[in-house]
Amino acid sequence: MSGVWVFKNGVLRLVENNGSDSFQGSSRRKVLVHVSTNEVVTSYEVLERILFSCGWEKYYNDPDLFQFHKRSNVHLISLPKVFNKFKSMHMYDIVVKNRNLFEVRDIIS
Repeated sequence: MSGVWVFKNGVLRLVENNGSDSFQGSSRRKVLVHVSTNEVVTSYEVLERILFSCGWEKYYNDPDLFQFHKRSNVHLISLPKVFNKFKSMHMYDIVVKNRNLFEVRDIIS
C-alpha cells in the first residue's frame, strides 16, 4: 500500500500513488480476501453474503452508497454503488472493521 493519508471534512482516506505500484512493466492489483475460506471478493453479492454471516446488516440511509452497519458497534462501511469503483481504500476499511476476518492481497498481473 503506497500513498498519502489525507484528512478532509472529518474523513480519513488514502490517496494512492499510482506510479509506485508498478515494477518491471507489471502492475499490482489488490483484492479483498475472506481469510477463513480464502475466498476472493469478486462482487458485492459475495461481500454481502460474508458480511451478513459476520453480523453486519444493510444500512439504507444513503441511496448513492452501498452501506453496512453492525448493531454491536458504531462502525459503518460505505462503498460505492458500482463494484468497479471498489478500491483498495474500501478494502482496507473493511479489514480494519473486521480484524482477522479479511485481508488485502496483491495480485500481480
